[in-house]
Amino acid sequence: MKRYDPDYIGYLEQFVTEKRKATLKEVLARRTRHLTVVLEDLYQMHNISAVVRSCDIFGIQDVHIIRKHYDTKISHGIAKGAEKWTTFFEYNHTEDAIDQLRKKGYRIIATTPHGASVGLPEFDITRKAAFFFGVEKDGLSELVMNRADEFLKIPMFGFTESFNISVAAALILYETRMKLQNSGLDWHLSDDEQRELYQLWLEKTIKSIDSVKRKYYSGG
Repeated sequence: MKRYDPDYIGYLEQFVTEKRKATLKEVLARRTRHLTVVLEDLYQMHNISAVVRSCDIFGIQDVHIIRKHYDTKISHGIAKGAEKWTTFFEYNHTEDAIDQLRKKGYRIIATTPHGASVGLPEFDITRKAAFFFGVEKDGLSELVMNRADEFLKIPMFGFTESFNISVAAALILYETRMKLQNSGLDWHLSDDEQRELYQLWLEKTIKSIDSVKRKYYSGG
């Protein structure tokens, strides 16, 4: 079932400049769900917000947030409005997130500097991947480590054993997105997905959207 209305989209476009419409379509053409990010029980607002910002920058549409103990919000100042254009999925249990992602065809990728991990330069992007990032102090839960399909690490050459989580996410997304961009894979959103998001983004672009919607649905 389509979750967009072509007539409604046409109506909304009357309230948006040609330049803005072109920008929305241009960004949508670069969006992907081939890669996604999962944040497991992070508690520092600035880290969550910075990761969301990186997702938007690198065209990652979906962010999955597991909130078992913490209910940290996103900082609009740090995210720079990225949360407005990103699709969020929230879970209370890690197992639910893993199960849902597997149903969508994702490999579960545990990001960790330890163990028998594949290095970021060698990571295979041909299949859909969900990158799991853990709570700042303790890392990923035992459940994720036990159920992960692969383990991913960023090569490091100094004394420090790990990156800040937002830095790690940015590095992983940059490297994998560049590989994806240069591959022959069909990583784009489907036409229906793009139209659905285009309708949503048009609504978010129009400041007086509530009155615009009332007028449309009232037939005025």
